Amino acid sequence: MITLKEALTKSKEEMVALRVELEAKAKASELNAYVGFESSGEGVPILIKDNIQVKDWSVTSASKILQGYIAPYEATAITNLKAHGMMAFGRANMDEFAMGSTTESSFYGPTKNPHGTDRVPGGSSGGSAAAVAAGIAIAALGSDTGGSIRQPAAYCGVVGMKPTYGRVSRFGLAAYASSLDQIGPIAQNVEDAAILYDAIKGHDAKDSTSAAFENEDIVSTLNPDVKLTIALIDNYISEADSDIQKAYAQTVEALKAAGHTIVHKNMQNTKYDIATYYILATAEAATNLARFDGVRYGIRAEAKNTEELFYNTRSEGFGEEVKRRILLGNFVLSSGYYDAYYVKAQKVRHLIRDEFNAIFEEADLILSPVAPSVAPKIGSIHSPLEMYKSDMYTIAINLAGLPAISLPVAKNEEGMPVGLQLIAKAFNEKTLFDGAASMEKAVKYQK
Repeated sequence: MITLKEALTKSKEEMVALRVELEAKAKASELNAYVGFESSGEGVPILIKDNIQVKDWSVTSASKILQGYIAPYEATAITNLKAHGMMAFGRANMDEFAMGSTTESSFYGPTKNPHGTDRVPGGSSGGSAAAVAAGIAIAALGSDTGGSIRQPAAYCGVVGMKPTYGRVSRFGLAAYASSLDQIGPIAQNVEDAAILYDAIKGHDAKDSTSAAFENEDIVSTLNPDVKLTIALIDNYISEADSDIQKAYAQTVEALKAAGHTIVHKNMQNTKYDIATYYILATAEAATNLARFDGVRYGIRAEAKNTEELFYNTRSEGFGEEVKRRILLGNFVLSSGYYDAYYVKAQKVRHLIRDEFNAIFEEADLILSPVAPSVAPKIGSIHSPLEMYKSDMYTIAINLAGLPAISLPVAKNEEGMPVGLQLIAKAFNEKTLFDGAASMEKAVKYQK
């Protein structure tokens, strides 16, 4: 597959031919990575997760409740893409409203992993990652609330990057948890991810959480020969399975050989990260999804009165996982439980951020697993708690608002990719990408 860097040098006619080729390959594929083939503008085609608004497109967040909804406006990330020689092309499958780790909650059915079609591609940006890995998309946009870019990138053997909270505008992104959500790139390699990140980042007056920082150009100064201090969280790796531990140890040796300094640290048990995240994320989800009521967007159920309209529409329109998270969110926000759960979780969130900041006083980056195992088989996760535990290594980064990038580093004996992530201090994407380029060069991952 042509890289994003290469595609940006091609002529308009070549790009038209490439879009035709990609659409034909995607339609012939059995992965179910695309759920629509709309296109917008001219330029290099970039696959768009189905929760990012593209004007005049059907955008459904992979939910029944939004069937028939046509986006009346454009996300800032899409506007920025177009200003950098790219275009929105195709809607990527995802977990419904980004609530899931496998894409199995999608209204359109699950996406399959191209490295093993009996495996999940991860979630919630599973369609974006699977398409890039399968060569039916040059690159893609996803969104990351608790690992939804990095985890599918790790499962599918591609690069996925979550920016610092506020670096990329959330205007036009369907809100799941507004204090955690970020749009980011999924690409074939670190350089392509940097190109896509450079294109979509920047301050946006339409997003009140957008950071007004000077935006340095990453890709033009990408330095794979940088020498950094990289921290390992020793008590984290013991919770991963043997495939992840083996790849982790090999990667650490490769980083040492490349001249990086390794230091050892510990952090609080990941169970506190999981509990904190699923209190705060579900609370925000319950609030954000209250707008889907059968009146303003999507489908409307049969009803005799307003109360019945709301009840029937939401009961019929939302899937089981979305309903579960709405119920959890309403519970932790309810009278008598708000202080016991929500307020306490906010305090723990600050402790998590402080832990990271203390490590960054001595280290430039942190190396961590992305998931505790390689991609599981479709249908093998039988309880919500099993799925929630698969996020144990990614959610703390969102709680702290930090940038992180997942890179493929190895394959297990069954040929399934193993990904690891680098984490950087807030607004230090330059160091993050330099470290990622160095790690990519050091591990020499074979696709």
